[in-house]
Amino acid sequence: MLNIKPIFSSLLRSKSGPVLLLVQIILSVAIVANASFIIHERLEMMQRDSGINEEEVLTFSVFNFDPSIDGEQQNKIDQQILRGLPNVQAATSTNMLPLSGSGWSSTLNLGPDPETAKSTPQFAMYLGTEHTVKTLGLKLIEGRNFYADEINKSVNDPGKLAIISKAFGEAVWPGESAVGKLLYVDDEQLEVIGVVEKFQGAWVDSDELEYSVIHNVDFAGYSYMVRAEPGQHEALQDAITKALMKENPNRVIDDFQSVAEVKKRSYRDHELMITVLSMMVVLLLLITSLGLTGMVMFNIQRRTKQIGTRRALGATKGDILSLFLVENYLICLSGGVLGASLAVLLGQQLMKYYDLPQLNLIYPLMTVVGMMLVTTVAVVLPARKAANISPAMATRSV
Repeated sequence: MLNIKPIFSSLLRSKSGPVLLLVQIILSVAIVANASFIIHERLEMMQRDSGINEEEVLTFSVFNFDPSIDGEQQNKIDQQILRGLPNVQAATSTNMLPLSGSGWSSTLNLGPDPETAKSTPQFAMYLGTEHTVKTLGLKLIEGRNFYADEINKSVNDPGKLAIISKAFGEAVWPGESAVGKLLYVDDEQLEVIGVVEKFQGAWVDSDELEYSVIHNVDFAGYSYMVRAEPGQHEALQDAITKALMKENPNRVIDDFQSVAEVKKRSYRDHELMITVLSMMVVLLLLITSLGLTGMVMFNIQRRTKQIGTRRALGATKGDILSLFLVENYLICLSGGVLGASLAVLLGQQLMKYYDLPQLNLIYPLMTVVGMMLVTTVAVVLPARKAANISPAMATRSV
């Protein structure tokens, strides 16, 4: 009914155009399928929940240049000033910023003997106070928060406590509650007193991104985090600068940014990759469509007499239209099958050399379907022009 045999014979009589188009479709399917897969994988990565109220947390740095400043005492005064400012819900010191790409990481032992005890996976090591959970908007799902009198001045002080992320707890003690469990720094104990639902570390490309530990230490360094409504951040920057400079003018207060901005900067390379791959996908589909349109228009000119003769012998406009559509589908399906196979092979190589997950077969299949839809649109317009060729034209030409 579809007259596939004569269409196939017609394609074989003029091989160069269809073969070049077939190769183009094969490469397009292979590249578009893998590019679409990478785009989706990157988008999912960027949309992961950090566990942090990213829009509300404002971070900044304080650089002290006066050697007479007592850093520890100044740190306490500064935090009290921050918590007393209007529109501030919570504030704390920190040794590192979430999702920033830099910070502290460590491992701990599951037993007191470092020679025989197993180690935990690598985790992001935050130093925080009793205000850290509230400042970041973390959800405490088990155990409790630090008490104010439990906050140490140094990581070497006794009485080490920790609040850990749920993912870290499940990785270290699968199927068990982490609260009350002990970790060891050499022969010193660190007790887990709380678990938060999610808390990402600093390195967005790390496999251990979800493994985080908050250690009960008020880090008298230079980084602070303040939680306030997003619309208040700009006004709050001025208020923070004025308040802290009034207390001690011999310093610089700088690097104001929300955690959302920090996160956006860390994912900038992924955003660029998504943009480039998206443009490449669009260009490949456009080039393939133009190739098919060009081939159909060429065939119309080359086969004008044939089309006119068919019309004179009773072929309807629909028959002529279906002639070119079937021709398109034959090329697309052949190229699609071969392109999907090439996409799988290409995906295996990307998985081998670039540590990407295995290509899901739905991507080559969806690419073939998408390619057929796009090329159908590209073929229909010139094919309709061919269908309008009058039978009289064949009579005049014969």
